[in-house]
Amino acid sequence: MKKVISRFALTLSVILSAAEISRAQSEQAQVGFRFLENPVSAEAMGKAGSGVATMTSSNAIYWNPAGIGWIDKSLDLNVNYTVGIADINYLAPVVAVRLGNFGVLAFDGIIMDYGTFYGTRRADNSQGYVETGTFSPQSFAFGVGFSQKVSDHFSYGVHLKYAYQNLGSAYVSTAGTDVTDPNLQITSLKYSHGEPAFDVGAQYDFLFHGMRFGASLQNVSRQITYEQQAFLMPFAVNFGLTVDPLSFFMTDRQSAQNSFILSVESTHPRDFNESVHFGAEYTFAKILALRAGYMTGLDERGMTAGIGVSQNFAGSTLHVDYAFESFGVFGAVHYISFGATY
Repeated sequence: MKKVISRFALTLSVILSAAEISRAQSEQAQVGFRFLENPVSAEAMGKAGSGVATMTSSNAIYWNPAGIGWIDKSLDLNVNYTVGIADINYLAPVVAVRLGNFGVLAFDGIIMDYGTFYGTRRADNSQGYVETGTFSPQSFAFGVGFSQKVSDHFSYGVHLKYAYQNLGSAYVSTAGTDVTDPNLQITSLKYSHGEPAFDVGAQYDFLFHGMRFGASLQNVSRQITYEQQAFLMPFAVNFGLTVDPLSFFMTDRQSAQNSFILSVESTHPRDFNESVHFGAEYTFAKILALRAGYMTGLDERGMTAGIGVSQNFAGSTLHVDYAFESFGVFGAVHYISFGATY
């Protein structure tokens, strides 16, 4: 028990130290590879993006890699699809495999679909530009995570990933001053880059009325440079806490079938103010889950709601989840997740 407490204290101290560094170095809008911030999992987004302390499926790799350590099945598979704003959609598959009593290994990815854009460049004509054809930006990340549950209370995890971004080509002048300059020379430069990063996290279950604590660091990377501007990936420090208030009034048998989990989580990104997420999830008979939540500190995003259905088949479990997120003037975002455990 002393070893567990010391490991938990060490992990938490590292995360807290990183939070202080992040707060001291906060730079508004000074990060890149922003697609890594896109939330994954209808289960988490149904309760306002509460996943740092609540997620214990393979989807936990996107929120807190320590969460996958609580998987007790041999295989946990999830496929997540998000219909985002401005026709920006993305797919995020993940599979986690239990390695006996040693730990859990996960393989994940996120693939963006930005659609098609029309390119132009300045020109000396009546319109002031000429068309350069269509292009489709590309962004994706693939990773591998490992988590070990070292006791009934505590787990830690690490997630290594490689992120790639191709923004297409841009036309820049190498000589001349303006499109009317006869000495003007224009060349095309490609803007693409790949970079590794990692996440680390911990979860602690108090084994008391659904109380769990989680903490994670996300997108730790070195500096990336485009032209003369250096930036980091979207580094963030996250903390979460849950409780099941209904369990205080239920027997152990009733609590095993029904639960009402309340969660509160805070996110401290490097390039924006802190946001706080409040979530609630009621599960009936381990079959139907109803979710709702609210996010504070964000410009357009706020209310979320969701539903999930789970069913056991000969020792395996299948589940489908859906979540809706209000996005202000941009409309709404829809999250769909399909999962199975064996």
